[in-house]
Amino acid sequence: MLILSRKKDETIVIDHKIEIKVISIEDGKVRLGISAPKEIDVYRKEVYIEIEDENKKAATGNFDFQEIKNLFYKKY
Repeated sequence: MLILSRKKDETIVIDHKIEIKVISIEDGKVRLGISAPKEIDVYRKEVYIEIEDENKKAATGNFDFQEIKNLFYKKY
């Protein structure tokens, strides 16, 4: 893992394609702005894990339709 220090309005560039900018730092929270090409999916990790879990359930045929429906109406 690469660990970097950045201040407000400073940026990190990944692979000449993805730019991550520190927007603000307040009350122990860091707000980031992410610019990436449309073909690159960007997810918060907790959302990514949910997607992966649902994909695994769908691949095995063991999934709950109500649970999938709830994903579309879940507020993040």
